[in-house]
Order: sequence, then structure tokens, then C-alpha cells
Amino acid sequence: MPLLDIFKRKKIKKEKERIKPEVKPKVIEKPKEIKEEKPLKAKPLKVKESKIGDTWRVLKAPQVTEKATGLVGQNQYVFKIWPRANKVETKKAIEYLYGVDVVSVKIIKVPRKRRRLGRISGWRKGYKKAIVKIKEGQKIEVLPR
Repeated sequence: MPLLDIFKRKKIKKEKERIKPEVKPKVIEKPKEIKEEKPLKAKPLKVKESKIGDTWRVLKAPQVTEKATGLVGQNQYVFKIWPRANKVETKKAIEYLYGVDVVSVKIIKVPRKRRRLGRISGWRKGYKKAIVKIKEGQKIEVLPR
């Protein structure tokens, strides 16, 4: 019977494995003349921090409109922000990104509006914006030249 032969072969292989003598690994002793070296201390990697950081979670983009450019004379800048962002996060993000001192932050939530084009009606998206007042003598370059 061929099936029984298959089982016999497996048993034979197992028996050969049992018969093999166990090989003990050789232990090599260190000569006494060689001194043990101290392990090198790993220096911490310097991670280059970008100017962006976590600001992308708060700020979307600066808003460049006629009214926003008029506010620049009063040291106020307008930014579109994410809907979940608050005043404290916005202040920290602008101070970190632009390196200026923020005096105050005002947040405005612009609601969505209904728009129509003939028979088709829809909605224009609403958004959240922040008007940021900075310390006198400091500037934010919104549009790099």
C-alpha cells in the first residue's frame, strides 16, 4: 500500500533526527590582555524643525481682499482658518509661523449662502476667518515678492 509507505518515510526521518548527536556550541573565552571597550554613546539626532509645524491644522491661507489689505495699515491681517480652530491655536500658529507678537485675535464665522443659476439652486460654502492684530512695528509678508 502506497499510503503506508508515505507514513513510514516520515517516521524514518523522525528517527534519524532523534539519532543525531546534539552539537554543543563552543564557548570562546576572551583573552585577559584585551580590555573591554566602553560602548559608544549614541548622540541624539538633530531633527530640523520646519517653520510649518502644526500650523497647517489651524491656518488655511491668508485672505487677500481689498478690505484685508486696508487693515494692514492698522497692523491687522486676515487669515482663513479651519472650522475647529480657536483663538488660542490661531495665535500660537501665527506667532510660530511668522515670528511676530500677536496682540489680539478676532474670529468670524461666515455662514453659507444660497445661490441660484436659473433653475439650479445650491449653496456657497461658509468658512471661518480670523483677524489677527500684531504688535506695532512688526510686519507679516502675506505675498512674498
